[in-house]
Amino acid sequence: MASFHSIIKKELIHHQDYKTRNEAMFSIMEYILNAKSVHPTLNDMSPIEFEKKYATK
Repeated sequence: MASFHSIIKKELIHHQDYKTRNEAMFSIMEYILNAKSVHPTLNDMSPIEFEKKYATK
């Protein structure tokens, strides 16, 4: 779980200036939902599934 939080901080939080806590939470939720969504460019896998598949090679 620590690596997940690290990725969120590196890819999202450190690149944004949020005016409110709600704005930050919404941005994080969008990021998480996008990571779970299927992407045609990744052979119809989610980014999480894609990483798992190629990390085991």
